[in-house]
Amino acid sequence: MRIAVIFDGVSALGKSPDLRILHAVEAIEMALVDDGHEAVRVPVGPDGRWMERLRRARLDVVFNLCEGLDGVSALEPAVIGVLELLGIPYTGSSCAATSLCLRKHLVNTLLDRAGLPVPRWGVVRPGGSIPAVGFPAICKPAAEDGSLGVEQRSVVRTGRALAERVDAMHTLWDEVLVQRFIDGREVNVGIVGDQVLPISEVNFAAMPRGMWRIVSYRSKWEDGSDEDRGSVPQCPADLPSELVAELGGIAVAAWRLVGGDGYGRVDLRIDRSGRPWVLEVNANPDAAPDAGLARMALAAGIDYTELVRMIVAGALGARRDASMPTDEHWMLSQRLSGVPAGW
Repeated sequence: MRIAVIFDGVSALGKSPDLRILHAVEAIEMALVDDGHEAVRVPVGPDGRWMERLRRARLDVVFNLCEGLDGVSALEPAVIGVLELLGIPYTGSSCAATSLCLRKHLVNTLLDRAGLPVPRWGVVRPGGSIPAVGFPAICKPAAEDGSLGVEQRSVVRTGRALAERVDAMHTLWDEVLVQRFIDGREVNVGIVGDQVLPISEVNFAAMPRGMWRIVSYRSKWEDGSDEDRGSVPQCPADLPSELVAELGGIAVAAWRLVGGDGYGRVDLRIDRSGRPWVLEVNANPDAAPDAGLARMALAAGIDYTELVRMIVAGALGARRDASMPTDEHWMLSQRLSGVPAGW
């Protein structure tokens, strides 16, 4: 098959290139070639030329590694929308599901109404009242990913500290999520197709004394920092089988609720009493060979080439409600809308 690998070309090919993106692209390309496919690299940029390249490329599928444009995660769904408009099969979740997962408070509302465990939360906008969620509390941008805006000062113990943190965040973000902080173990549940992967835990044993045990921006992106060394992934997690089953059931329910497709990751916390709480549902998480999804897959006996193969197979078998309807689709839609045959 002829498969395009698309990615944030502004970040990866700019004056200060993001080598993480390029390494992921190269790893995906190598896996595709090893599996007998032709890989076509297509950087996504603001000028739109990438759209024409895709339209003319005669592709069988697009492997979507584009998590935003110039690092702006809010533009990730727009890229997926182009793929849907062009009618090209693509890996990962739809534009609608990805947009939803980027709005943490909307996801929380869905999960809560479905009876899934979510820590108490609220959203505060500039000039608005700060929701009472109890302490300690954690503040995050309501519509970002990659732990952007999350640092040690994000967790607060008092109303005054909370107000100061919210005010500081409002200099950059209009919507700030305020949520009860769950002090306990943090785990990640990976999903590929219908398969739940072995659960991974963030081991905070080496986190410096006096620091909150959280996965901050520095934990994720500053290699060798104290917070990076203090948040080490461990897969599979050492958990009782009953808890593993409970976490997997909650994660799958949350994933289906947001309309996730292809592959995803659900992040949870386990409080001191052993009760799980959903923190986030992540559509199209990092698919690099050294990222969490690949680590969880390897623990299940799935090597990287096989993981890429599974993701591509999922794209080819995906049912996209947003795809352009065929004549047969229209006829069925009309019949289900009560239109008489031959109308």
